[in-house]
Amino acid sequence: MKRFTSFRADFTASLVVFLVAVPLCVGVAVASGVPAELGLVTGVVGGLLTGLLPGSSLQVSGPAAGLTVLVFEAVKEYGLGTLGALVLAAGVLQLAMGALKLGRWFRAISVAVVQGMLAGIGLVLIAGQLYALADAKAPGSGLANIGGIPGLVTATAGSATALSALAIGAGTIAVLVLWPRWRRAARILPAPLAAVALATTAVWALDLPVARVEVSGLLDAIQPPGLTDLGRLTDIGVLGTVLAFALIASAESLFSAAAVDRLHDGPRTEYDKELMAQGAGNTVCGLLGALPMTAVIVRSAANVQAGAKTKASRVLHGVWLLVFAAAFPAALGVVPVAALAGVLVHAGCKLIPLRELRPLWREHRGEAIVLLVTALAIVTVNMFEGVLIGLLLAVAKTAWETSHVHLEVDTPEDEDEPVRVRAVGNATFLRLPKILDQLDALPAERGVELDLSGLRHLDHACGAALTNWAEQHRRTRRAVELVS
Repeated sequence: MKRFTSFRADFTASLVVFLVAVPLCVGVAVASGVPAELGLVTGVVGGLLTGLLPGSSLQVSGPAAGLTVLVFEAVKEYGLGTLGALVLAAGVLQLAMGALKLGRWFRAISVAVVQGMLAGIGLVLIAGQLYALADAKAPGSGLANIGGIPGLVTATAGSATALSALAIGAGTIAVLVLWPRWRRAARILPAPLAAVALATTAVWALDLPVARVEVSGLLDAIQPPGLTDLGRLTDIGVLGTVLAFALIASAESLFSAAAVDRLHDGPRTEYDKELMAQGAGNTVCGLLGALPMTAVIVRSAANVQAGAKTKASRVLHGVWLLVFAAAFPAALGVVPVAALAGVLVHAGCKLIPLRELRPLWREHRGEAIVLLVTALAIVTVNMFEGVLIGLLLAVAKTAWETSHVHLEVDTPEDEDEPVRVRAVGNATFLRLPKILDQLDALPAERGVELDLSGLRHLDHACGAALTNWAEQHRRTRRAVELVS
């Protein structure tokens, strides 16, 4: 009886996750510049393969908005054929990291960097999808898309077709925002599916001249990488993209796992096994020429909230995706592109942590700066280099904050006695100017006894500088003594 109750809960949850996944899979694929069916292929692999593997029991994998910008740039630069090779290599790298038990180390990545990464992705995603809302073509990079918005507004205002598409996209966003407030309806039909269904119905009923999703057969869309595509993996630029795919997908998946663990009381995530499960999924997606996958917090949260008990729910959601893609591919051809753009604009907005930013600025200003710099770097440079900038800034901030050192100065009334200075804390080159300024400010006519025994850490640069300071000032003072 208990097994039947559990299966019934998983069966119901799988249907909810399937309904949430369909518009997101298709929307991410379209925004990535690849055939819509490839998004469904990644969703199917995420359900049937990754869903069966150990790791996290309730989180759901599939194509994610967080990798949309990077995939779009990769397809634009290297071509659709090379995408499979990139995803395959990223999957193998994830498998290797999981086998080496590196999964737990992803928890050591600064949360500010991850939030900044997601915020940057959200900004670039929104800037690109604003053009799709008006059935226009985006210029390309994040800065170019942002810079072209005034021209987009002018062009849209003068085109009845563009205004029709914009109305559909804006209406989709409005439904996504308002639908969850209608709790009874939201329990029956997820907001993304309701929004896309209403938009599609409106376009059909009003016969609006807006762009629709282009559809081909599921098997026709699958393009395994050839030897030429695999040979490109030796290029430095391609290897950088592979590394970006693997690191960003792994970080997003494992942070999602931590978030999902907080939503339920079931088994906790085994991070190394989850990393290997994601790697296996991406390896198969690469062999099929599909999009890269990550664990997706939207689908995972829907799975938990729908009452899922075991991994059967995510496996069944993969079954429903496969049946839908095989039996009803033509259903995608009636979906307006502007509606999917609306879904992704809404998803991009949710990636920007506006609510958390204000209290973070008040309480941890350094973390807030890391978040903002990471986001701006991704918008102005690119994804991979932006994340590296954020990580370097986070390391520098941590090094600065942990290198606290202060000097305790005791000046005896007897001028024949030396000034006793005791250094306490961590003396590194970052604090060296402050230490030397304080030492130089001591009375020039008196000796100094500098006690370094209170230091928990003294790096080479700081130790050498203090020795040099003592040698230089022995000429002008009665004595300078170093005590370690």
